[in-house]
Amino acid sequence: METPIREMLASLALVPRGEPRPLGGGDSASVAWLDTQQGPVIIKRDDAERLTGEADGLRALRESATRLVVPEVLGEGEGWLIMEALEQAGAGQRDEAALGEGLRDLHASSGAAHGWHRDNACGLTPQPNQPLTDGRAFQRERRLLPLAQACHDRGLLDGKLRARLEGVARDLDTWLPPSPPSLVHGDLWSGNVLFTARGPAIIDPAVYRHYPEVDLAMLTLFGAPGAAFFSAYWDGREPDDWPRREALFQLYPLLNHLLLFGGAYRRGVERALVRVEQPAS
Repeated sequence: METPIREMLASLALVPRGEPRPLGGGDSASVAWLDTQQGPVIIKRDDAERLTGEADGLRALRESATRLVVPEVLGEGEGWLIMEALEQAGAGQRDEAALGEGLRDLHASSGAAHGWHRDNACGLTPQPNQPLTDGRAFQRERRLLPLAQACHDRGLLDGKLRARLEGVARDLDTWLPPSPPSLVHGDLWSGNVLFTARGPAIIDPAVYRHYPEVDLAMLTLFGAPGAAFFSAYWDGREPDDWPRREALFQLYPLLNHLLLFGGAYRRGVERALVRVEQPAS
C-alpha cells in the first residue's frame, strides 16, 4: 500500500485489514476495495481535479437524494479519494420502483440556474458547467456545440453531420419548453446504479442542474429500466414529447463516447439526430 494512502487512512482513524483489492470498471481511475476494522471502504486514485469534482457531486447528492443511497466521502487529497463501500444485494432486492421514486425526489431539488458552481468531468471529458438561466441555451452552449466542435476537430464528425447537430442546438427554443434546473446525477448509466440491502444507490456522479430527463436518457441509452421504474418516476406526469427529449439528451453522452472511444458511436449519434429532427406527429 502506498505511503500517501496509508497516511490518509491513519488520519481518518481507519485501520486496514489486509491490502486493497483492485476493482474493474473504471476508464481512467484506479479503484480498489479495502477492508478495515471500521468497515469496508473504496479507494480511488485519479486526476486530482476530477476526484475533487466527484467528491463535490457525492456530497451534493447525499444532501438531496433522501431515498437513494449515496456513498459517504470519508477523505480526499493529492489524487486520492476514500469513500464508503456499498455492498450489492441479491437479484431479488432489485427494486426499480424505489429507484424511480428516489430519482424523482432527487430531481425535485431545483436551483436558480442551469449548470453548477464548478466544472467537473464526464468520464475523461472536461464538463463545462458555467451557469445559464435558460436550459435551452445551456444545452446548446455547454453541451452540444462544444462536443460537436471537439469531435469535428478530431475528424470524428464530417461537416454535414456537425451542421445537423448545430441545427438541432439552434432550434431548441422552438419546441423544448423552459424547465426548472433540477439537480441531476449527470452520468447515470446502468453501471452507476447499485441495488443494495439499504435500497438503490448511485455512484460516480458528474452533477449539475439541468433538465431532469438528462438522467433518464442516460439510463435508457446504456440500460433498460423496467416499467416499474418509469411508472414510479413519472407518477402519471410523463411529458407527451418524452421520445424526442430522450433522443435529444442522448446526443451529449453519445458525442462524449464518440470523442473518447471513436467512430463506433457515430451511428448512434446519427440515429438520435433523426429522432430529434423528425418527432412523432
